[in-house]
Amino acid sequence: MQREGVKPNMFTLSTILRACDCLGTLRQLHCSIIKYGLDSDVFVRSALIDIYSKWGELDNGFCVFDEMLTGDLVVWNSIIGGFAQNGHGDKALDLFISMKRLGFQANQGSLTSVFRACTGLALLELGRQLQAHVIKTEKDLILNNAILDMYCKCGSLEDASSAFQWMSEKDVISWSTMISGLAQNGHSIEALKLFESMKDSGTKPNYITIVGVLFACSHAGLVDDGWAYFRSLKRVYGIDPRREHYGCMVDLLGRAGKFPEAVQFIHEMKCEPDAVIWRTLLSACKVYKKVDLATYVAKKIIELEPQQEGTYILLSNIYADAERWEDVEDVRKNFTGRGMKKEPGCSWIEVNKQVHAFTFRDEAHPQIEFIYRELNHLIERIRRVGYSPDMTFVMHDLEGEQKEDSLRYHSEKLAIVYGLMSLPKGKLVRIVKNLRICGDCHTFAKLVSKAEDRYIVIRDLVRYHHFRDGSCSCGDYW
Repeated sequence: MQREGVKPNMFTLSTILRACDCLGTLRQLHCSIIKYGLDSDVFVRSALIDIYSKWGELDNGFCVFDEMLTGDLVVWNSIIGGFAQNGHGDKALDLFISMKRLGFQANQGSLTSVFRACTGLALLELGRQLQAHVIKTEKDLILNNAILDMYCKCGSLEDASSAFQWMSEKDVISWSTMISGLAQNGHSIEALKLFESMKDSGTKPNYITIVGVLFACSHAGLVDDGWAYFRSLKRVYGIDPRREHYGCMVDLLGRAGKFPEAVQFIHEMKCEPDAVIWRTLLSACKVYKKVDLATYVAKKIIELEPQQEGTYILLSNIYADAERWEDVEDVRKNFTGRGMKKEPGCSWIEVNKQVHAFTFRDEAHPQIEFIYRELNHLIERIRRVGYSPDMTFVMHDLEGEQKEDSLRYHSEKLAIVYGLMSLPKGKLVRIVKNLRICGDCHTFAKLVSKAEDRYIVIRDLVRYHHFRDGSCSCGDYW
């Protein structure tokens, strides 16, 4: 086209941008757009922001947005969506508020991104307010699916069920979201029943639906059912198995303690197992204390993802459980020798429409002294019903009191205590954590739920934990 001397217009460049396959090409195209004087076009600007966001280049995307001389809803939607999709929900919400102040009316694109932001931050109250706005103004399938996804991922199945029943129109995304939400929140049997209802409705399952079904089988320990669904993928539903399906089967076999079958299944997969598959098996090794197999599996993961810190931490905990302290030290040296540092844990909770974030040994929160004091009182109360700090989650070279202190001030404990202090008696305490919850904090949450008669929900990196009356929906397997 260029050789023929034809100058590209905004439609040409918008199309080419969306076909970009690498960051270098994107930057070259951006230069060409400026050269042709099309950088102020709304559609081109929106496409640039979308693609920069896709590649995680939010700073460049925001620069494109910030250069906008006149406002346009399409561009606002692009930048809000970019931050929401990349896990920066707080920035997405700030931009949404700014957009509204400038007089723009939110549409489907804006609201879908805001629901995604609420999901990432577990801002359930804000999400409920937005849902009320949607109900008053329009019945939109895409928005309703976003609402449903938000409630499921915030661990509020009561809201999710109500939203699902309220929907006058449901598609495969609606059914799949609800099935997965039930399964991930510990309601596996209900998830499988809903799958049967979906088939009765005439809606054809897709590959995501079957992932939710296999997840439900895994968490309910239904090995035979899981195999039956897996084998029916191609034969009944015409779906080629993907890595997600293989991962669910490895999880199913690992949870059931069927390690020879799990290893054989991995080696016979039609696609190369990735680090996620092997890491699933490593988690099962920890539960069943399969130390030698864990060593083999961890090596496989490190070959694929040498800089993935979670592998080293999980393997170190497996060795610590077995009191193989020399191996713990070797893992630690390997970890630090690669220049790696453990990602700091962070937990957050919504109280009175405000997000309160906590880190290990937090000193930033204005009420931290009261939180520490109440935490110490709470630990003394739950000691009387059986709590004892689990030192296997602490490096062995610390002294006794140091070990206990390194467990006492984990971020999720601080968030739980703040929730107990700040929320009305009987109100659910809902927390999000950026990492996998450790075993000691898991035990702590179970005992607090019983001692304080509180329902506690923690969404960690791996799954949802619903703590009630001294037990967890995960069955102590996560």
